[in-house]
Amino acid sequence: MKCVVLAAGYATRLYPLTENFPKPLLEVAGKTILDRLLEDIDTLPEINEHIIISNARYAQCFEEWKINAKYKNPITILNDGTISNETRLGAVRDVQFAIDTLKLQDDLLVIAGDNILDFSFVSFAEYYKKVNTSVVMCSQENDINVLRRCGVMIPDENFRLISMEEKPQEPKSNWCVGPFYIYKSTDLHFVREAIESGCKTDAPGSFICYLCEQTPVHALVMPGKRYDIGTLESYEEVKKIFKNK
Repeated sequence: MKCVVLAAGYATRLYPLTENFPKPLLEVAGKTILDRLLEDIDTLPEINEHIIISNARYAQCFEEWKINAKYKNPITILNDGTISNETRLGAVRDVQFAIDTLKLQDDLLVIAGDNILDFSFVSFAEYYKKVNTSVVMCSQENDINVLRRCGVMIPDENFRLISMEEKPQEPKSNWCVGPFYIYKSTDLHFVREAIESGCKTDAPGSFICYLCEQTPVHALVMPGKRYDIGTLESYEEVKKIFKNK
């Protein structure tokens, strides 16, 4: 299984901090956001490589970070060639870019590189082996304004996705899907198929909206809390939380 980190966005809401520096390499309590993710993922026996998808503005920053990164699994930095927020490929096209460039045929753990978690991905990998389908993580959310900014799923009694909608104005449930996925290797061909069928490509959850209509996808209830760093205010708040920890 390869770990694919989506890190090619431009984080415009964090300017000027991220105008020339990638959000995943911002520090929280002495560690980068990216390192906080990979320190856990690198311990999973299923993982054999970390693939960081960046862009032409930030790729060199990741190459410099990689020099001192000490992980058991190799790290590959991919530059998707874009230079601005207006020309970005979007998360779904970036995944396809990685599949094409590296000829990927493995199961993929796909994650957003701008979240911090207070739990391990161990249970996610175990759940994937149990259900033997592509999987997502979900949590219950009662704030409609939050639901309108995320993917919202409807699960059946076994937590197989019946449907999912990205950023709905009228959410049909309170199950929010976070930006953490495992794509089964036999489902990778659906990424290109989704793009060609007109799937939105900016948010990674848009692919899951398409995928769950084609093949079984299951959801694991998130075993802890995630901290989404999207604004300068949320970044400062997360730094305070983890400083106290």
